[in-house]
Amino acid sequence: MPELPEVEVVRRGLERWVAGRTVEAVEVLHPRAVRRHPAGGADFAARLTGETVGVAQRRGKYLWLPLEGRDLSVLGHLGMSGQLLVQPEEAADEKHLRIRVRFRDTAGTELRFVDQRTFGGLSLHENTADGLPDVIAHIARDPLDPLFDEAAYHAALRARRTTVKRALLDQSLISGVGNIYADEALWRARLHYERPTATLTRPRSAELLGHVWDVMNAALEVGGTSFDSLYVNVNGESGYFDRSLDAYGREDEPCRRCGTPMRRRPWMNRSSYFCPRCQRPPRVVS
Repeated sequence: MPELPEVEVVRRGLERWVAGRTVEAVEVLHPRAVRRHPAGGADFAARLTGETVGVAQRRGKYLWLPLEGRDLSVLGHLGMSGQLLVQPEEAADEKHLRIRVRFRDTAGTELRFVDQRTFGGLSLHENTADGLPDVIAHIARDPLDPLFDEAAYHAALRARRTTVKRALLDQSLISGVGNIYADEALWRARLHYERPTATLTRPRSAELLGHVWDVMNAALEVGGTSFDSLYVNVNGESGYFDRSLDAYGREDEPCRRCGTPMRRRPWMNRSSYFCPRCQRPPRVVS
């Protein structure tokens, strides 16, 4: 599933190619693509037609298009395979095209929502006073947000009775971090994923946060991480950070620091990748 860097790459593309354009028509080609819009596809299309799209926004992994002059936004759920593509109007339809948005201008491009597995979708929501779609008001700020409160994050981290990777993936504590970038940051910080958060000193948690920030910015520079064709930017291009991964997906390959074979362990219906030498597991107190 796309994490913060991938969603930010898509957001920047939408800001460039869609912001300020007025919707001429909307086609909902699959009902599951608007299942989070309870009134259905016809209502979604009717309410969006004639609206002008503002600058795309993001918090963590969540992406939305505010509508100018309205307290409404189109929230995009990319899910496992959702893609928001800006395509020439004459381009052939993608096999898994679910929603088409045409604009009232002469730019010659349209916005398409393509989703092979139909886990994602688009939906209209009222905004909070902070300008967020109301359904994501509980999501914490992410580490790339200028208003991210580091002191509050460190205090909350120490107060949680949990382990460090669980805390990194807790979107109510810090948003945008998923399995890939959690493993990368923990490898850089030399921390085992099961390390209790209560044992982290302020300097240690600050160091970990710095690695989260660094790895996400490094991924942004190369367009994010693409392991297959399901994640692409608005122009259909893949990211290349998978070539720079130090931990994720490197089972049995040598650790780039010490040469020890990397390991993979099942973890919460996912996998955790780590170096058994650089990231020693916490001691079990009997």
